[in-house]
Amino acid sequence: MTRPSALLLTGTGRYADPWHPFTETSHALAGILDESGFDVIVAADAEAALEWLTSSWNWPDLLAVNVGLPRDGAPSPGRAAAAGLSAWLAGRRPLLACHSSSTSFTDLPEWKQALGGSWTRGTSMHPDHGPADILVDRNSGSVAASIPDFQLTDERYSWLDTHPDITVHARHLHENVAHPLIWSYERDGGGRTFYDALGHDAASYESPEHRELLRRGIEWLAESVPLRPGTPPETADPSTAQLPNS
Repeated sequence: MTRPSALLLTGTGRYADPWHPFTETSHALAGILDESGFDVIVAADAEAALEWLTSSWNWPDLLAVNVGLPRDGAPSPGRAAAAGLSAWLAGRRPLLACHSSSTSFTDLPEWKQALGGSWTRGTSMHPDHGPADILVDRNSGSVAASIPDFQLTDERYSWLDTHPDITVHARHLHENVAHPLIWSYERDGGGRTFYDALGHDAASYESPEHRELLRRGIEWLAESVPLRPGTPPETADPSTAQLPNS
């Protein structure tokens, strides 16, 4: 039996931005996925990797997304990439989405629905990057059981537009409102999503509590992935697949 496989989209090219060190955070995420039992392909080109999903016969078992919002005025994602992402979501496959990924793929309504929430321009915001007190809901299931509240240095996404059926595992307080940061979601059309709004930089993943929440979220996603014999996913173009240097 081979290990399950994960395709990790990282913020390169039009999905990069000046604020997020995607190479570092994707390297950290790839490490946690590997520790969680996944063989990881980090796609050097997110758009090409999504387009690859429209034609590949050998999909990965998990799609992980760590990208930014393109600011070139073109649709995000492009038509072929949108078809690949829509096909993935329609296939009820598990999805891991991290931090600024909730700001991306704004031209694809299925993305917001699949995430269980999204960043809304003009409403969502975050206080300055700095010390953050994270409040863990230890009654929200096995993902958060026994994990204490913790502090780390990060961005605290606030006023996200969330679906009422998400299960929130961690929040932060801003302006006397508890804002969801980490949640799991059994999608309306089938399939599982785990979203982690933390992770602005690699230092965020050095927090043992944050890592444990993420590891358990990946474990929860993996429950919906049947182990199967075979070979790892073809790498002939998710595109020029490679682990990032950091």
